Amino acid sequence: MSSSPLNVHLEIYEGPLDLLLDLIRKQQIDIYDIPIARITAQYLDYMQRAASLNFELGAEFVYMAATLIQLKSRLLLPRDPELEKISPEEDPRKELVDRLLEHERFKNAAEMLQQKRMIEEAIWSNPQIQQFVTDAEEGDLAVTLYDLVRTLQTVMDRMKDRPVYEVDKEDVTVPQMISYLRNLMKEHKRGEALSAAQLFEGQRSRRRMICMFLAILEMVRMQALTLVQSEQFGDIGLKKAKQFDDIFASEEALAAIQEEYL
Repeated sequence: MSSSPLNVHLEIYEGPLDLLLDLIRKQQIDIYDIPIARITAQYLDYMQRAASLNFELGAEFVYMAATLIQLKSRLLLPRDPELEKISPEEDPRKELVDRLLEHERFKNAAEMLQQKRMIEEAIWSNPQIQQFVTDAEEGDLAVTLYDLVRTLQTVMDRMKDRPVYEVDKEDVTVPQMISYLRNLMKEHKRGEALSAAQLFEGQRSRRRMICMFLAILEMVRMQALTLVQSEQFGDIGLKKAKQFDDIFASEEALAAIQEEYL
């Protein structure tokens, strides 16, 4: 019997995608070719260990278990070769792989921003806060991307208090969310801020929240958006940067991002 990749003690994960990523990375599995039967067995083993230790898992863990079992069943069912010629079936694992890759991007971004925050805290002192005042908008404070992560985490924590069952197929992508945010910002006058917290709260699932977060990161990286606060520790706002119209004058910028997320 092969040994379990999990440690003897029960590791704590923030969600089922964290658990799946840990299983995949620890065993150096190709994320594009996940052995669903093996991963499902290990995932269910973790849930049994949690139950034996009276550790309560959220509904999202149960939903993911059902998803894995369904994927396993679909992969085990024989496919008619003639039907395959007429209508080739997409790999049933693709949606799960896409969700794992986007979740991993979010985790990597959060870890990077956490390191950046620690460096900033070691360098900057409170009297130097005036250096963060923007020249473009008097009275606004420039904020770090870590502040945006903290806003997202606050909204997600509030979301945990109400069970959310994502039954319908969630196929939103980061490029689609960028296009949505671009159109939303076009309706705002230059200098008007759009609340980041309200943007996150307007999404009906964690996946959509993460896609929105990544979309904001991409638009900040492109220098199409700036992050501001009207007061220290206040609500984070999104404002159009000076180059906003120039960046989105054509569809080339969106096409380049679409290429990155293929």
